[in-house]
Amino acid sequence: MAACGHPVVTFATVLVGDDPASTRYVALKHTAAEHVGLSVRGLQLPASVTQAALEAALEELSADASVHGILLQLPLPGDIDEIAAASRIAPDKDVDGMTAVSLGRILQGARGHRPCTALGVLDLLGRHRIELEGRRAVVVGRGPLVALPLALMLATPVDAGGQGCASVAVVDPDAGDLGEVCGAADLVVSDVGRPHLVRAEWIVPGATVVDIGVSFVDGKLVGDVAPEVADVAGALVPNPGGAGPMTVALLLRNTVDAARDAGLLEAPAAS
Repeated sequence: MAACGHPVVTFATVLVGDDPASTRYVALKHTAAEHVGLSVRGLQLPASVTQAALEAALEELSADASVHGILLQLPLPGDIDEIAAASRIAPDKDVDGMTAVSLGRILQGARGHRPCTALGVLDLLGRHRIELEGRRAVVVGRGPLVALPLALMLATPVDAGGQGCASVAVVDPDAGDLGEVCGAADLVVSDVGRPHLVRAEWIVPGATVVDIGVSFVDGKLVGDVAPEVADVAGALVPNPGGAGPMTVALLLRNTVDAARDAGLLEAPAAS
């Protein structure tokens, strides 16, 4: 408890190395957390850290009752196994939904922390009243931290919620018929990290397009979706400036939820 008598919700980050982009992302998350009144604990480890030492640090944070949410910033340098490292985060503190337990809960439709970028996409679609029921959705990319969880969430009633559930196809970005597959979709999501992969001629007029791919070209962040798509799509979640801010916001919301589940905060009153 804080000296003023208010409970303290603590958000912890683990950064390995000093990659400029990762360092910047962590700093933004710290600033956002402090802005909403969370306590921040940042752990920075050298790029030379061993797998065992990183896992031990995550286990220590997981065992600390004063820490409610833990984020392991990716990517990790060197030969560190990201999945093995993330597995050391306690599922109830896995506020970015990275662990096998968290991902398994999506498949089962069980309560738990969802990957924040995927959750942010669904939140944006819901806020803009974009229905999913009966829609054909294509997720370009097969990443285990965003693309695949999002595909499951789009098709799962507990996550899609009042928007209904879409019929979802997951497509490899190198598929020879990628343009044809995208052209048959009402909703196209790209999470590849390949600049301007998704072209305007692939998109059905009026379709919804979500860009969550990240690339750097001449030091500038660009997304997977070509700028011309904005002239065709009925709705576009751009990158940068779209799902990214939502990711941070939902990371903090998951942390508050984790603190509430731990008994630190009271559950909100029923409306």
